[in-house]
Amino acid sequence: MENFLLTVDNLKTNSLFKYISDTNLQTIIKLFKEEAYPADTEIFHENTRGEHLYLILEGRIKITKVTKYGIETVIAILGKGDFFGEMELLDDQPRSARTSAIDLTVIASMSEQDFNTLVKTNHIIALNMLKAIVKRLRAADQTIVNELDRTVEISKLHINRLNLLIEATKSVNSTLDLDKLLEIILDTSIKSINADRGTLYLLDESKDEIWSTALHGAEVVEIRLPVGKGLAGYVAKTGETINIPDAYNDSRFNREIDMRTGYRTNNVLCMPMRNRDGKLIGVFQLLNKKDSAFTKADEEFINALSMHASIAIENARIAKEMVNNERLTAVGRMASTIIHDIKNPMGTLRVYAQVMKKKSGNEEASQLADEMITQVDRFVTMTQEILDFSRGVSATNITEMSCGDVVEGALMFIEKDLTKRNITIAKRLHYTGSVRLDADKMMRVFYNIAGNAADAMPKGGSLTVTTENLGTMCMIEFADTGFGMPDDVKRKIFEPFVTHGKKHGTGLGMAIVKKIIDDHNGKIEIESEMGKGTAIKLFLPL
Repeated sequence: MENFLLTVDNLKTNSLFKYISDTNLQTIIKLFKEEAYPADTEIFHENTRGEHLYLILEGRIKITKVTKYGIETVIAILGKGDFFGEMELLDDQPRSARTSAIDLTVIASMSEQDFNTLVKTNHIIALNMLKAIVKRLRAADQTIVNELDRTVEISKLHINRLNLLIEATKSVNSTLDLDKLLEIILDTSIKSINADRGTLYLLDESKDEIWSTALHGAEVVEIRLPVGKGLAGYVAKTGETINIPDAYNDSRFNREIDMRTGYRTNNVLCMPMRNRDGKLIGVFQLLNKKDSAFTKADEEFINALSMHASIAIENARIAKEMVNNERLTAVGRMASTIIHDIKNPMGTLRVYAQVMKKKSGNEEASQLADEMITQVDRFVTMTQEILDFSRGVSATNITEMSCGDVVEGALMFIEKDLTKRNITIAKRLHYTGSVRLDADKMMRVFYNIAGNAADAMPKGGSLTVTTENLGTMCMIEFADTGFGMPDDVKRKIFEPFVTHGKKHGTGLGMAIVKKIIDDHNGKIEIESEMGKGTAIKLFLPL
């Protein structure tokens, strides 16, 4: 390539040719050859033989070196008027760095032989080069010092993050109470990355929902979202991390919650929580990092915390199961003892009641005898039911029956108990057709639900029983006018040994109800509001 850009004036701007006469420069120009390099093109590679001196006529080049860890470090960036490649010519060693064009760059190259001759015969050029090398060495020293300072700062940051993670790990492993644990995990994650607030959702696979709890005044309320809905729901569905630096300029952010609450969301970090097997078990949603947007380092920290948090949650669940299993075992032993001890006396009482009914000839006595038989059977069945539940025994005899007959039959016996407690039953049996169920097991479900409803209405009230045909499912609803239950109780009501508002009972009633409904391939839902009552809906396949 001919020399188009290289002129005497251009050479004068280069520090290497300072104080050189125009006559000498005219001669020197002839020793150079111009070359053009497109952007991101390598000019020469590390560990190759140096054979030219280069002048930069247009554009920029960068000199880089790759560390043993594979990290490319920029040593220098040179532009128009600079020169490079002299080190290899002076010390006769292979090149120690890689040089490449940043932009479209034009350079002029001089051969090693011409360079050596020029340096030996022209002391001004030799001195200029020496000054330039010293200047570069000083700049390189400063670059190294700056890089060391940066490395120290990064190391301090990593150590601080590690210490923060250690402290966070201690916190999340400080309790086996699941509700308290979730509160600690959320509080730790918020403080650790300097967020303003957040929510920790857990995945409920059975309902394809994520749920969390929050304080609403003095009451703890439960929040549930379908998987896939909203930012947290999307993360629960895809397992992706969402980091939004400017919430109001991102179409994925829904402003409605801000509008309802008056809170202003500036930035959002939404991340999956995974267990040790990589399975998604929850979602972190953190809002408004103070003074800046959430960073990659914040994501890495929450990801590291996520592993420890998931292990703590799993341990809390296992501990709870172990306690419940131990209690169930104790209840099972008690139930087994009771059945063994009372079987003969109860059988005797039943026989006496049947004899009394036959011989009395009195209608009232006959009714009392029937009531005795019913209560004896009910007591034995309840005890056997608790024993079966504690042992994990599950046997159902599902047949096709009339929904109307089953509900009416159950209510006939339930009504006797409730009337004594000043509770009226309202029946809205809109569906009386066939349904597949175990009548005895379903009778127990109705008894347990009605019994809890009665306990929630100590001063009397009403229980409304409704049946509906929902196409593929039959719905049976029990709605009372009792004192209701808070969300934290509602969330745990199907767990063993959970009771609310009463001192008697084993706390197994609703756990048994849930087990029976599950055995019918059905589902159960609860709606409850403090001071207004509770509605329990049973859904059975048609």
